[in-house]
Amino acid sequence: MEKVSQLLELLTLEKIEERIFRGQNYETPWGRVFGGQVLAQAIQAAILTVADDRYLHSMHGYFLRPGDIKVPIVYDVDVLRDGGSFSTRRVIAIQKGKPIFNMAVSFHSLDDNQLEHQMEMPDVPQPENLKTSEQLLEHLKKENPFMYKMLFNPKPIEFRPVEAIDPLERTDHKPVRNIWFKVKEQLPDDLKLHQVILAYISDYNLMTTATLPNRSKMSPGSHFFASLDHAMWFHRDFKADEWLLYSLDSPSSSNSRGLGRGRIFTSEGVLVASTIQEGLMAPMRS
Repeated sequence: MEKVSQLLELLTLEKIEERIFRGQNYETPWGRVFGGQVLAQAIQAAILTVADDRYLHSMHGYFLRPGDIKVPIVYDVDVLRDGGSFSTRRVIAIQKGKPIFNMAVSFHSLDDNQLEHQMEMPDVPQPENLKTSEQLLEHLKKENPFMYKMLFNPKPIEFRPVEAIDPLERTDHKPVRNIWFKVKEQLPDDLKLHQVILAYISDYNLMTTATLPNRSKMSPGSHFFASLDHAMWFHRDFKADEWLLYSLDSPSSSNSRGLGRGRIFTSEGVLVASTIQEGLMAPMRS
């Protein structure tokens, strides 16, 4: 998927009946449904059932089964509560009659309460001074064509890593990364759409960060990776078509699982969202 229009089409769901929707799949090079797609489509399904003045503030989801990219996904939304300022939904993503993803999502009406604080953004180079992820992968065309095919799939999002880590390098690193990103074209001025797209993007790079301290023990194809759960909190307004910094770290990996955390800042240093994800990092069985 290369164009922004394709991303917007992917996030447009078909209404089957009341609170039941159907979404199509992005055909990934690795052959399974991209977790960020399921996150975003599930959130979009929930949005279609809440009042216009309620905006996403948190979601917690579990990936239950790998998704089949050849089969559309059905999203069943359960209305748990509509209160004075909060609305809560449960969304189950279904393929072939079985749940592949389960999510609780909460919405809140915006207010102007001034009790605020936030952590500071890391002091990192600005994106204009960095290479894109596509430029950093260019050398793989000759050195490792298979890895290039897996990693270089044109996206409607531009990523500019602060720490340029070569995927062929087997050196251990501290589990910390910073990556600038933005959607490549201007989006409609709709906060809910920007939230859905940010959820889509948030699934990138969390698991990769968790692998950094053990790269010397890993090689291409030596381990199987899969997202297990994902949580996200939205703090302030933002635009996904303007530069955002994804500041990532991984506090732990053990028992074939890795934990990744992320904070998302505007280029002015405003903290707009936080993420956390645990994923499977299991050795491949021979």
